[in-house]
Amino acid sequence: MTQSYSRPDAAAPAVAVPARTVHRRIEVDGVDVFYRESVPDRADAPVLLLLHGFPSASHQFRRLIDALGSRHRLIAPDYPGFGHTVAPAGFDYTFDRLADVTEGFVRALGLTRFAVYMFDFGAPVGFRLALRHPEWIAGLVVQNGNAYAEGLSEAARAFTALTPDTPGAERTIRDLFTLEATRAQYEGGTGDPSLVAPEGWLLDQYFLDLPGRAEAQLSLAYDYRSNIAAYPDWQAWLREHRPPALITWGVGDPFFPEPGARAYLRDLPDAELHLLETGHFALEEKLPEIAPLVSDFLDRIEWTDR
Repeated sequence: MTQSYSRPDAAAPAVAVPARTVHRRIEVDGVDVFYRESVPDRADAPVLLLLHGFPSASHQFRRLIDALGSRHRLIAPDYPGFGHTVAPAGFDYTFDRLADVTEGFVRALGLTRFAVYMFDFGAPVGFRLALRHPEWIAGLVVQNGNAYAEGLSEAARAFTALTPDTPGAERTIRDLFTLEATRAQYEGGTGDPSLVAPEGWLLDQYFLDLPGRAEAQLSLAYDYRSNIAAYPDWQAWLREHRPPALITWGVGDPFFPEPGARAYLRDLPDAELHLLETGHFALEEKLPEIAPLVSDFLDRIEWTDR
């Protein structure tokens, strides 16, 4: 039994209450997809689909959902091979298949018009959705999600050039699945690593260490070249459809450096660009800056299909 007491002689202090979030599962083409969804104050609240990166999952957006989920409907699925989602034996871990499952997830939830938050691996998944269904996309929030050759660092170029026939390739890729490497992705490039909560990279490592997960990530690493080959198509889509876009970018990212953020302005000259002094997982350190930008951006979008 819960009891409450009031002090009529004192004004209640203003408290920022996190959004209510539900955690659910839904089957999509034989994949048991886990997802998080905020419960906004309005039933018709605009939708922001949150597409996570490597090696993370929907939990990377938990604080953003807390901050914005009462005003907007935020939905974050885990891809096959990530987080709590369970894929059947024999699943083909390619970016096309991740997009297939995400497309089926969108259909299963009955979403027809939404903005997309694309981070890291979320860009390849999100752009595939956009090319297949431009009518779905009301706007883009791009946070260290690359779509341009100049947005690949030298280290990223070397890594994405690896093939199964490259001597030492598998060892090089598997070294990225270690606790040391996972932690470095979160803390690298940050101004203040003490602002990065350790449970993020520890939870990522837990999922990476599950049976079969390293093999899934190895397959995706070899397939990453398919994204680079698709960059011209993604850029052409941006020029044709000119979606409203908010670009927030951690300039200390060792994989996707600052030129990748600025390159978007060639195809989206009206995009809003914010360069942040932080690393790859920018939300970890810069949530107080990013969350208001995203909320304001969503409020300015034209939600009806043009």
